[in-house]
Parts: sequence; C-alpha cells; structure tokens
Amino acid sequence: MNKKIIALIVAILIIVVLGIIVGINFVSNNNEVASQNQTQMQNQSNRESQTNNQELGQIANNETNANENQNNEVAGNGKVLVVYFSHTGNTETVANFIHEAVGGDIVKLEAVEPYTDNYNDLLDIAQEERNENVRPELSTHIDNIDEYDTIFLGYPIWWGDMPMAVYTFLDEYDLSGKTIAPFVTSGGSGLSGTPSDIEDEEPNATVTEGLSIRDSNVRNSQNSVEQWLSQIGF
Repeated sequence: MNKKIIALIVAILIIVVLGIIVGINFVSNNNEVASQNQTQMQNQSNRESQTNNQELGQIANNETNANENQNNEVAGNGKVLVVYFSHTGNTETVANFIHEAVGGDIVKLEAVEPYTDNYNDLLDIAQEERNENVRPELSTHIDNIDEYDTIFLGYPIWWGDMPMAVYTFLDEYDLSGKTIAPFVTSGGSGLSGTPSDIEDEEPNATVTEGLSIRDSNVRNSQNSVEQWLSQIGF
C-alpha cells in the first residue's frame, strides 16, 4: 500500500512538473509572439510615418514651385520686371514696395559714369543733358527682357522730365507688346507728362496710369503703391 501511495505521489509530482514546464513554454511563446507583433506594428508605424513625411515633403515642394511661379506671374499679367533709375534712393524705395507686392524680378539702371552727389552740380548736369538730348551710356544690361510681359518703370523727375538715362533704356530696348507701368518720385511736380513721353518712345507698348509719390512721402507710401497696383489690375 505504501508503494502505491508513493507511486501515486510521484505521478502527481511528475504531472505538476510537466504542467509547470508547459505553462512556462506557453508564457514564453506568448511573450515572443507579443514581441514580434509589437515589432511588426512599430515597423508598420515607421513605414507609415516615412510615407507621410514623403507626402508632406512633396506637398511642400509643390507649394514652393507654385509660389515661385506665382512670384513671376501675377493675376494673369504674365512675367513681371521692376526696373528703375534712382539717385537719392527715393525711387528705389518705391520700387522695392512694388516688387514686394507683385514679385517678379527687379533691376536698377545705372550709368557708366556715375552722377555726382552734389545737389547743385547734379541739377546743372541734368539740365545740360536734357537740353542737349544726351543719352548717357548704361552699365546695366538686361539680356532677357523679351521674357517679360509687364515692366514697372520708375524714375525721379528731373527738370520736369525723365532722367536722360531712362531715355537711354527706352532707346535700347524694344518693348512692343508689353505693358509699361510708370512710377515716379518728385518734389511735387507729379508725373510731369512723362507717361506720354514713354508712349512716344514705345508706341507699340501699352502704358498704364502712372503713380507719383512726393519725396517727403516716400517712406510711408506703401499703401499708395498697393492702391495704385489694384487700380491697374495687380
């Protein structure tokens, strides 16, 4: 009888031990499966994140390209160039306001022989050039001007007229078929009829209504610039 009991106890212990071993293997397998699932989920998440980043990058690139295209072509007015002659910096300030608003490219006209900074001497030189119908040579050259559809042309008023360097520009380039939008700065003489002079120089171009800014108002002229741009379709 004792032997049977001992055999029974041994059998029970064997069953218990086997159960423990099976349980340990089961838990281990579950943990391994869970770890594999977690790894798979992490990999899937990383792939989705990478895909999303690529899509966002593509969207950003598309937006950048669209903005670059819009920068050169505004409201159906084609490619835009802001070109200006400025001696004291007033016309340059207005040109920059226009460029900020419409985009495109911007070019400063400069003469081969720079003008003096002495105001009285400058007046004498400007008057002499005007009286003798001089065309000062420009150091600025625009090789791709044919690409532009609209040209904003800026200059100060000297002796009731455009500086002769601007006439040089109009002589050098055929602006036929383009839209020219003139803007000027002056002590108070307004446009001084210069849009008509531009029409005479470029009879096959379309000249818009001009913008005149007094020298004393240049720094605060951004709103006036934007209103004018709206009036001429920009």
